[in-house]
Amino acid sequence: MLLAVDIGNTNIVVALFKDDTPVHAWRLHSDSHRTGDEYGAVVLSFFRGVQISPSDITYSIVSSVVPALIGTFIGMVESFVGKKPFLVTPQILPLLPITLPKGAEHEVGSDIVCNAVEAFCRFRTAAIIADFGTALSFTAVGHTGNILGVAITPGLGTAVNSLFANTAQLPAVPLEAPPSVLGTNTTYSIQAGVVLGYKGLVEYVIDEMKNQIARIEDIHHDEIVVVATGGLNSVLYPITSVFQHVDKQFTLFGLKRIADIMIAHG
Repeated sequence: MLLAVDIGNTNIVVALFKDDTPVHAWRLHSDSHRTGDEYGAVVLSFFRGVQISPSDITYSIVSSVVPALIGTFIGMVESFVGKKPFLVTPQILPLLPITLPKGAEHEVGSDIVCNAVEAFCRFRTAAIIADFGTALSFTAVGHTGNILGVAITPGLGTAVNSLFANTAQLPAVPLEAPPSVLGTNTTYSIQAGVVLGYKGLVEYVIDEMKNQIARIEDIHHDEIVVVATGGLNSVLYPITSVFQHVDKQFTLFGLKRIADIMIAHG
């Protein structure tokens, strides 16, 4: 059984894979002030709830975009498994079936690497992955696994929380599509600007990426696969038709593939 840990800026996903299937997955709040013992106690309680013992875990892998939590989770996972986890770092990139733009090896986040690996291995064609997290990232992957480029913007939750935190009279509102772009109260007005505004942003960025990928790869637009993933993808995919695939666990599957590659290389 594989223990996979995906550490994001807002949430940490802890998952257990049996063969190629994630049989359990839990979400934790990312907090760099918590110790490995504190996280370990919570994760062990998850395991006990589904009658899993740490001895059932044979190997593990960690991906993190929060540097302060890397050591915390390496220590925690090592205490469970008895050996250090694989870690998604620039050093393992030569082993992976993807390539990055020259000079970007130390700039691209491990979540983007996981998404690119999964897109290439699953589809074997050009793809765009829209990852709805604390940041909203768009990763363009060519048909040979080359990362052609990335676009990053504040995530939906980040945008709406920024309004609430930095204005005197605007409230926090649910991330839902309003009845109309013509907001008739404060809640609908914010939803119209953020949710419908992001609909336009997503559709424009994906369309422009498709245009450039089609030129670079000499392929038709219809050959480019578009995937939505991340915790907040459910806000937009019901109101747009740009996504062919929606998979909240897409990054986790990429993490599993990377673990398999690391095992194969000893």
